[in-house]
Formats: sequence, structure tokens, C-alpha cells
Amino acid sequence: MTLEQWVSNSWLKRHQVSKDEITNSFSMIDRDLRDASERELSTDWQFGIAYNAVLTLCTVLLNCEGYRPSKGNLGHYYTLESLAEIIPSRKSDVEYLQSCRSKRNIVEYDYAGGTTDSEAWELIKFTKDLRNEVIEWIKSRHPEYTPEITV
Repeated sequence: MTLEQWVSNSWLKRHQVSKDEITNSFSMIDRDLRDASERELSTDWQFGIAYNAVLTLCTVLLNCEGYRPSKGNLGHYYTLESLAEIIPSRKSDVEYLQSCRSKRNIVEYDYAGGTTDSEAWELIKFTKDLRNEVIEWIKSRHPEYTPEITV
């Protein structure tokens, strides 16, 4: 199914993004990755913050392709699923990200202590790696949106 079919199903909306929006998104991603790496936070918070960063990365991909997730209960689901549509080599990662979404929902809404240190750090590392790949993807596919990144 194509992203245009997702629009027809009301899972996505068309969106005209700007370079400033992409740069701001990367500022949030970088902040979240820094914060998630703080050892004094609980692993639940580290995991949740890293999840927010990876979700924002997937949103950036959608935005660069001219879409945004529709409002509603399944916005995170389709945002993560879009990774496979936009970067087909990452298709195998979608199942992992969906399991992270479920785990994040549990520790956010149901109970504390649902993540381990290794799960939090695995997601942080995954997100850092994906961040670098997304920047390269933007440079090659949508250079007009290459973010102005300050570290």
C-alpha cells in the first residue's frame, strides 16, 4: 500500500513542510536523545523519551515526503509503519518499533518498572543510528530540507 493510499484511508494528511520545521524537529530529537541518556532517570523515562525521539524521526520522514499523521488513536502506529514505506531497507525494524510503542504505552499509562536498562539503551542506540541515516536520507532525497544542526 502506498502513502497516497494511506491518505485515501485517512491515516495520513498531506503536509507542506519547511526547512525550519525539520530543523526544529531535529532540535527536539537531539534534546530527547541527550535527556534519555541521563542515568539518573528511571529506565521507564529513558525509554519513553527515546521513543519520542524515534517517533519524531519517523514523522520527519513523513513530512519530507509531503505527509503528516492524521489525528487519532492510531497516529503513532502509522507513523512508525511509514518507516518501511519510506526507507524499505528498514522494513524489518518496524516490528521492533511497534513493540516499543506497546511497551511505552504500558509504562506511560499502566504501571511503573516495565522496562529494563538494556531495553532503554537498545532503543537509544537504535534511535541514534536511525537519526544519522535519516539525515543522510534527507541530504540525498530532499536536500532542501537538510536541517541546520548545532551540537
